[in-house]
Amino acid sequence: MHRYLVVSDTHGRDDNFYKVLDIEGKLDGIIHCGDFEGSEGKFAIAADCPVYFVAGNNDFFSTLGRELSFSLDGHKAFLTHGHQYLVSMDLENLRSEGIARGAELIFYGHTHKPVAKTMGGVYIFNPGSLAYPRQEGRRPSYLILTIENDDIKYEIKYL
Repeated sequence: MHRYLVVSDTHGRDDNFYKVLDIEGKLDGIIHCGDFEGSEGKFAIAADCPVYFVAGNNDFFSTLGRELSFSLDGHKAFLTHGHQYLVSMDLENLRSEGIARGAELIFYGHTHKPVAKTMGGVYIFNPGSLAYPRQEGRRPSYLILTIENDDIKYEIKYL
């Protein structure tokens, strides 16, 4: 069994990221959906596990790519911040791009609102924001993804 932390939209307010690392303990990877605003290097060092990071629309000086395709325990994944796929309107553009890339798991951020669902045969995840949450209740959020063989489980968590 492998556990992955999925976060997004930390916007340079890093305290909650470090709190989550303390809460969750041993992780097999960290996925950040962009909008670090300069913290990506510090996060990679603190992670103590593989990291999968992309730049967001506010990461003006980042050298990170805007999209990343990778594999998690044999499951193809697609990671993007999401703004270029108009995720604030709906998720169809993002879902179509993920499917075109052969992804089973699609990760995005940008909206600052958590989403975890299956849509047309793929998993779509947005962990929300650890810094500036916009969902009802406005609690900082993140997602824990657990993969054991073909069993994929996920949970949105709140600080």
